[in-house]
Amino acid sequence: MADTPDLAGPSVLQIPEGDNRERLTCPDCGFINYENPKIVVGAVCTWENKLLLCRRAIEPRRGFWTIPAGYLELHETADAGAAREAKEEACADIDIEGLLGVYTIPRISQVQLIYRATVRDGVFAAGDETEEIDLFGWNDIPWRELAFPSVKWALDHWREIADAETWPPFANPPGQDG
Repeated sequence: MADTPDLAGPSVLQIPEGDNRERLTCPDCGFINYENPKIVVGAVCTWENKLLLCRRAIEPRRGFWTIPAGYLELHETADAGAAREAKEEACADIDIEGLLGVYTIPRISQVQLIYRATVRDGVFAAGDETEEIDLFGWNDIPWRELAFPSVKWALDHWREIADAETWPPFANPPGQDG
């Protein structure tokens, strides 16, 4: 997407006919580049009634604690993506139990799909994007060192439904957008 004639693609910012938002368009072929939110997938993972948290080794929020989570890849289901992120960040194989929450973060154009899961065999370690990994009891969670508001939302909702066999997915708390 450049303004140089040797690079083809959407290069003009305009409101396409029938639309109400500015989009990058190609003046030659009419292609419209729809920029859409990024999808983040992750899981609140437990092992023996403790919560698995990862201390981030990368920005943003390096050094802060989070759940295993990251961007959904092309041609990947959301639950498979959450399991992959747990493997990459925590070297853990997990069993997905169900969708825990859906969070929309408009200021950074993200939709987050967070699952409830258990660590399959109790084996975990810090992955390449993780400085440290640990299991925390509820009262030991480093609340002031959580990386993102949505991590707190997910942990709070997990606590509300920890003993439930079924549960409704949680959404952003009213008036909060991360």
